Amino acid sequence: MTSPAPRRASLYRMVMPDHICPYGIKSRWLLKRHGFAVDDHWLGSRAETDAFKAEHDVKTTPQTFIDGQRIGGHDDLRRYLGLSVRNPEATSYVPVLTVFAVAALLALALNWLTFLPLLSLVTIERFIAITMMLLAMLKLQDVDRFSTMFLNYDLLARRLPPYGQAYPVLELAAGLLMLTRVFDWLSIPIALFIGGVGMVSVFKAVYIDKRELKCACVGGGSNLPLGFVSLTENVMMVAMALWMLAGAAP
Repeated sequence: MTSPAPRRASLYRMVMPDHICPYGIKSRWLLKRHGFAVDDHWLGSRAETDAFKAEHDVKTTPQTFIDGQRIGGHDDLRRYLGLSVRNPEATSYVPVLTVFAVAALLALALNWLTFLPLLSLVTIERFIAITMMLLAMLKLQDVDRFSTMFLNYDLLARRLPPYGQAYPVLELAAGLLMLTRVFDWLSIPIALFIGGVGMVSVFKAVYIDKRELKCACVGGGSNLPLGFVSLTENVMMVAMALWMLAGAAP
């Protein structure tokens, strides 16, 4: 018994010497993955692309047609195939969870390289210090954007806006010094100060004023709600500083 012929789909996408549409490549892969035979039509110039858009009254390419029916662009194709479509405005904890996961792996790797038990108090110390550094790195990618979002809730930054610019540098410095265990006299007060101010600011904004804000903890472009995660970041800094201040860490 012969198997039925695959359904055919026509894909129109931009393929030019100076530009190959990435969504066209993704649409082609999706169609092939779902068993379609693809008639891949290349739009090789801006003029050809503009003429195609005008003919079909569409604003973007790629465009997919199945059984003579226009499905639409890449997101429309995903919906047609029953796949999820990312909402850029949706709340996402992925960035901060990624930071925590990578920090944990780096802490474990450091313990392995220094011949220490994988799970110990040192692992926790290194995890916190590395997490601080990674979060600072995300903020430093666009300090101006971070500091602008930071002004929404940080009490000190509202009175002294340059503090928002300095915050990620201070967080990075404190994390690095805590990881290397040098200049404790400097890292401890930095972490206590920025962590303490942050705790009070987040608690007031979220739990007293009941404001719904986005958290700047992973930089200024995230859709992470201000609340538990940002509070955790500050609590970790303060807890680490107090632990070192008490002399419990080796």
